[in-house]
Parts: sequence; C-alpha cells; structure tokens
Amino acid sequence: MMNELEQKEKKFNRLITIVSIVIPLVVVILFGVKLPNVAPLSFLPPIYASVNGLTAILLIVAVMAIKNGNKKLHQQIMVTCIGLSLAFLVMYVAYHMTSDSTSFGGEGLIKYVYLFILITHIILSVVIIPLVLITFSKAYLQQFEAHRKFAKITFPIWLYVAITGVVVYLMISPYYAY
Repeated sequence: MMNELEQKEKKFNRLITIVSIVIPLVVVILFGVKLPNVAPLSFLPPIYASVNGLTAILLIVAVMAIKNGNKKLHQQIMVTCIGLSLAFLVMYVAYHMTSDSTSFGGEGLIKYVYLFILITHIILSVVIIPLVLITFSKAYLQQFEAHRKFAKITFPIWLYVAITGVVVYLMISPYYAY
C-alpha cells in the first residue's frame, strides 16, 4: 500500500502530465483562432517581452537567494516566476487571437540566427512546462535532493527561454505593424 507521500507524488505526476500536454495543445488551437470584431492587442508584445526579461532577472535572484540560504525568499521568487510565466502565456495567446503573426523581415545570416533562436525558444518553452512543475512539486513535497537535481536542469532551460523571449521580441519588433 502506498504511503501518503507516494500518493501525493502520484497525483502531482498525473496533474503535471495533463498540464504539460493541455497547455501546448490549447496554445496551438488558440493560435488559429481570431476573435472577430476585437481591436488588435498590439500593445502587448513589449509588455510580455518585459515579463520575460523580469522572469530572467528573478530566476537569477532566486538562485542567489537559495545559495545564500534564504529559502523563504527563493520560494517567493519562484512562485512569482511561475505567475509571470502564466501572465506571459495569457498575454501571448490574447495577442495572437487578435493580431496577425509578424514575419521577420531580416535577410541573410541574421534570418537564420533569428530562426534558430525562435525555434529553440519554442521547443524549449514546451519542454520547460513539465520541468518547472516537477521541480516545484519536489520542493512542495519537501524532496529537496530531488528538487536540486531537477533545478540544475530546469534553471538553465527556463533562463534560456526567458532571455530568448526578449531576444525574439527585439529582433522582430521593427517589423510589427502598429
């Protein structure tokens, strides 16, 4: 018979699996939906790029906090980072439901650099969902050794996704139709 911790972990794992599948699917589906008679939310890209930038900064601060033994601050910042990531996702989807996608207008080598950054950003933004949730669940369940092991993988990927979100915005921003 499973003990209480194993039962909680099993519930978390089930929820993590569902969320990790549902979020990318919903984003893909909503990406194809355009809301009729709604003004384009063209003011959102610099806001959600800033949210990505703030997330990157806070991820670094959170690591510094835990390295200095400040678990409470680390926990608060990490919960904030998850909240910021959710806010980003809502704004990103809302923008794309009201506005046409913007094509990158650069040519030559810079276009390939942009596409590499964009593609790796998109792929890793899907990969990071279960990693963040697993890492968070390990801390929540007070499995701190497992939490640290996952965090060593999760942190650099999440940081890359947050930073490249800003880079993608900066590279494509001259081509937005305002």
